[in-house]
Amino acid sequence: MPVQHGDVTVHLGPQEHGAADDLLKPIVDFIGRAKRRQTLMIAVQEIDNPDIADAIIAARLRGVTIDLVIEQSYLLAASKPGTVADAHTPGGKYEINRELFNAILRSTTDVKVDFNPKIFHQKFMVLGNTVLTGSTNFTTTGVTKNLNHVVVVENASVATAYKREFREIREGRFGKFSVAHGDRPKEVAVSGMRVKPLFAPDHGPEMEIMKQILKARERIDFAAFTFAQSSGIDDALIAAHQNGIKVTGVLDRRQGNQRWAAKLPLEEAGIAVKVAGGRGSLGKVHHKLMVIDDQLTIFGSFNYTRPANKSNDENILIVGDLEDTDAAARAAQGTIARACREEIDRIISNFAD
Repeated sequence: MPVQHGDVTVHLGPQEHGAADDLLKPIVDFIGRAKRRQTLMIAVQEIDNPDIADAIIAARLRGVTIDLVIEQSYLLAASKPGTVADAHTPGGKYEINRELFNAILRSTTDVKVDFNPKIFHQKFMVLGNTVLTGSTNFTTTGVTKNLNHVVVVENASVATAYKREFREIREGRFGKFSVAHGDRPKEVAVSGMRVKPLFAPDHGPEMEIMKQILKARERIDFAAFTFAQSSGIDDALIAAHQNGIKVTGVLDRRQGNQRWAAKLPLEEAGIAVKVAGGRGSLGKVHHKLMVIDDQLTIFGSFNYTRPANKSNDENILIVGDLEDTDAAARAAQGTIARACREEIDRIISNFAD
């Protein structure tokens, strides 16, 4: 069952690999909530799951206005066709993406491919005053094989922040072109908990994550798909470890064993870092998840890399506060944080070397 407090719900999945929650259902259900004359904004890296595509098409056919932006790379052939006939020949790794894209277009959904020369890495939807975000790509692998999370927040202020970001995306303000817009990240209270959305590169999420790390008093737990030495987050974790904070993490096996990965310097500093995923039917450790002191949780699409902070389009969502809070707030944010930390523990226990 998803962990929920008031208007914040966290899904940790997939169930196919022993996690608590189905990841496909909250995505399809979110789209299914959209009613005639409402507007559903969708900003995602790719769509290759037929159930998600069908939900989008069904929403459009019942009169929902849908604005969709996706990464164009998954719609292109693997190589430039040599002839006109080649360009019309179906096939290849991403043919399902193209088939679903065409079906969505035929439903008269307003679809745009991104203009970002780097990676359009967002994974969020906005409907009215509700936001769905997290690490989960709208793909069959994303919802059934990779270890991921989905977060749903019902709050007008949070939704406004994501709507503003979506409008920038639709205007082509990606990467370095979106830095100077002047909006500052705003934190709000949602069901008594502090919630703060930030967008990269506009708000420099890396600095926010480092700031929260340096507030830790007891422990930091993380599960990350890509964690590069080009990020400053590894330095902040090492500093926390040297100050007596317990730091534990798990990385995706393939990414974590790359020469550029932060795994080696973290281990050399004495931090316990495991790798998991990529064996048997299990896909990637695709989370971008950090829990601090079992009180504050950082969700979202943001990988711990320089490109994520400087050029890709990303978001993070911070739930909780490490400053002094009342007992009710600590209990609420702690329920969410502990569930996420327990999922990190489960991944390490069940899948890590």
